Amino acid sequence: MDATEFRRRGKEMVDLIADYLENIEQRPVYPDVEPGYLRSLIPEEAPEEPETYEDVVKDIERVIMPGVTHWHSPYFYAYFPTANSFPAMLADMLSGAIGCIGFSWAASPACTELETVMMDWLGKMLKLPEDFIAGTHGQGGGVIQGTASEATLVALLAARSRAVRMILASDPQRPETGITSKLVAYSSDQAHCSVERAGMIAGVRMKKIPTEQSDKYAVQGETLRRMIKEDKAAGLIPFYFCATLGTTPSCAFDHITELGPICNAEKIWMHIDAAYAGSSFICPEFRPLLNGIEFADSFNFNPHKWLLVNFDCSTILCRNIVFLLNRLFHLTRGTHWQIPLGRRFRSLKMWFVFRMYGLKGLQDYIRKHVELAKEFESLVRADQRFEISADVVLGLVCFRLKGSNEVNETLLKRINNGRKIHLVPCQLSGQFVLRFAVCARTTESRHIREAWRLITQLAEEVMQELPH
Repeated sequence: MDATEFRRRGKEMVDLIADYLENIEQRPVYPDVEPGYLRSLIPEEAPEEPETYEDVVKDIERVIMPGVTHWHSPYFYAYFPTANSFPAMLADMLSGAIGCIGFSWAASPACTELETVMMDWLGKMLKLPEDFIAGTHGQGGGVIQGTASEATLVALLAARSRAVRMILASDPQRPETGITSKLVAYSSDQAHCSVERAGMIAGVRMKKIPTEQSDKYAVQGETLRRMIKEDKAAGLIPFYFCATLGTTPSCAFDHITELGPICNAEKIWMHIDAAYAGSSFICPEFRPLLNGIEFADSFNFNPHKWLLVNFDCSTILCRNIVFLLNRLFHLTRGTHWQIPLGRRFRSLKMWFVFRMYGLKGLQDYIRKHVELAKEFESLVRADQRFEISADVVLGLVCFRLKGSNEVNETLLKRINNGRKIHLVPCQLSGQFVLRFAVCARTTESRHIREAWRLITQLAEEVMQELPH
């Protein structure tokens, strides 16, 4: 393929993508295939001779689309959103064309510098303390990771390094292995499983802090204080706490205004995981949810979830980015900013999106999703057969049929087997709960009402089948 053909095929692909997204709601949101479906549809080996572009494109509908879960359908309400916008797609095209591997400033100065500036733009949009802004001479700043899982691990490794160095500074003869074996980290029992996985990778014990429905599934300061006291009495060394703002099951918010001072007093690194909810903090009415950020050492959220920047783009902002980089990697600022050596020019997506939507456009987008979630909540509350299982703060509604877990499991199975809408469950206080997350950029009120009509119709069928 030469440049002339690329121009033609590129325009055709843009048309294909635009047609796909414009007509996505006509497709079943969830695929009707079995594991292994794809292997029989393509050859066992790569072709010896080149095939035509037309042949490849024909196979998109035959091979790929039957197995696609359409995350950007307005009938997709599972998990949390994954962002999608035309400016971000165009920026991704440019990033792919430039094709730099930005592992150092010299490897591509624009890749390194634009990322630093976009992190500052983001920090100012969120009204973060000055300590988190790089500016031109600042110690703070941010970098882009692939996912929140990576950001959690990077912060944990930096915290481990800091804890070991602090102890060795006062006791140089102490074996390092004797320190790491005593380290203990904490997270909520509502935290994402990637937090526990980070502890396993880092080789440190991770303790889950219990939460209660009466506390809205938020970690309480007194509970953390008690666990720290008990662990220190047992000879352990508390060094890291991962607070969550917007938990995966129910979008709960840990009380970081209580937890932060405890961590600071105990010299515990406080990392904040706000993977989903973080985008909403650009709205003044939701910014109070971030109060207490001044106590944190690092803060992570995913613009690729709710800020219209296509995957992958997970941002971590730190009070002392130099410490994070130098202590973790023993390298200078602007070189290795993540666990992998290579890094793509991901900041281009942020640059395009922030400029073409503006802060106001991004705020309007988030507010619309919250309004749609509130509309769904009102529909649930108006039906006496259902109950709301957790506070609706942003774009997630946790709800269930009043009754047994089995009834709700049956309802969810009917919903997903119909493939008209897609939801996933969670467990809250031993109850099987359905999660309804407003996800797609194109979701409107009519989609919310259609989804509710389907849910209530299937609920009626399930309840009629119950023994009387």
